[in-house]
Amino acid sequence: MPVVPAPGEYTVCEINRDLLTRKDDADKTAQDAYSKILGRVFASIPFRVNLPENGFRNGLSASYYEDEQARESGMSYYDSPMPSTSDRRGDMVGEEDGRRGFLSKQLSVAKNYISSTLQGVVAPYPEGQASFKSDRFQAVSWHKQKHWLAFISSADQVLVYDFEDSESRDPAVLASDSQRGVEAVEWRPNSGATLSVACRGGICIWSASFPGNIAPVRAGIVSILGTPHRGSGARWALVDFLKTKDNKPVTAISWCPSGRLLASASRYDSSITIWDVSQGKGSPLRRGLGGISLLKWSPTGDYVVSAKLDGSFNLWETNTWTSEPWSSAGGSIVSAMWGPDGHALLAAFDGSTTLATLYFPSRPPSLDVHLLPLELPELESVTGGRGTIEKMAWDGTGERLALSYSGGDATYGGLIAIYDTRHSPLVSSTFIGFIRGPGLGVKALAFAFHDKLKQGALLAVCWSSGVCCSYPLLFRTH
Repeated sequence: MPVVPAPGEYTVCEINRDLLTRKDDADKTAQDAYSKILGRVFASIPFRVNLPENGFRNGLSASYYEDEQARESGMSYYDSPMPSTSDRRGDMVGEEDGRRGFLSKQLSVAKNYISSTLQGVVAPYPEGQASFKSDRFQAVSWHKQKHWLAFISSADQVLVYDFEDSESRDPAVLASDSQRGVEAVEWRPNSGATLSVACRGGICIWSASFPGNIAPVRAGIVSILGTPHRGSGARWALVDFLKTKDNKPVTAISWCPSGRLLASASRYDSSITIWDVSQGKGSPLRRGLGGISLLKWSPTGDYVVSAKLDGSFNLWETNTWTSEPWSSAGGSIVSAMWGPDGHALLAAFDGSTTLATLYFPSRPPSLDVHLLPLELPELESVTGGRGTIEKMAWDGTGERLALSYSGGDATYGGLIAIYDTRHSPLVSSTFIGFIRGPGLGVKALAFAFHDKLKQGALLAVCWSSGVCCSYPLLFRTH
């Protein structure tokens, strides 16, 4: 097994399967190694973390950072002084036909495709039940084309950092009276500079305006255009607010690949809503589903996976919006990631260090699925068989997988495991090593990959020490 970074050391980057570290800020060796390849340095972004006494709650929503004077000004955007960084169709009601046939079919599939290990992780609906453990959400998001990073910095605010702007050292801070209890952020595909923020009562849609190109604000939305952000001249404005029925909070969001439709759901509501964002209108996909903890649109737009708090999950095809229901025998889904071609889905379950791989062997809209376990013996070893995967990210090339976990001792606790993955056609993994964050006893609160980096992968991690770090993972593609 690769050497674990010693306490006090922290990871900087990967160069061809070698994870480089440094002991202090004066050591620039690893930073210089990747900057020679990329032509830029990814600065760390500080934010203020205030954790409750009982530990982490809702990931980053437990942290709190606020500028009272700017809030009192009533502006929907403001700059906050940060420490400088050094270096429908209709109502879209589908039918759940043939559940008995589906169950019989999948039980047969399970006999042929699922190992005894995976049988303790996932089973077809309705045989398995799982208990709800904790809330999780998307707290970090990379822009689809640019090196722009957005992450939740407090209960009510989102930071946006432009790594392409050499003149600016501070992030833009997005805040509004409409934006309370932030749960998730995600950049809109194919839209220039539009960010969606899930919060209490709906979804805030933010857009950056530039000199000569002012973002349009939907009629009826009260939005104050902020002063230009230092360097780029961008002004962030709240251009729309997609309000939910009964002011229910939105806790999960996912854009379709074209950027036209946005799916949203809540732990506290019983339906999934599909929004036509240009019209500002939402249609319920189906009522009576129960609390939804996770939504993920496939990269081809043909499928959506939704996970519920009771351990069950649904696979939807988006042609007729029908679905197949499943449930977990060992725990609820804590994370799910699609492969780059949309033919495979990785799912992590509470209470397990084994991933489930769901394969779609037929063309859409078929919901035929084959299941296989993806064993991760390294995690089983470092957690003594008592750990569980907590969060997961899979990069846009499908060649790097990042996992955080619980159950490690003082040496292995709080690390992120990095795997080299292949999908030709079955997903396989090879362990590379661990990423350790800056500070002692730190924990990864949230992380996400940039979808497109020509030289490899780019991982952003928000650590409990109050810093968001970016890790270039540079490698020769398979």
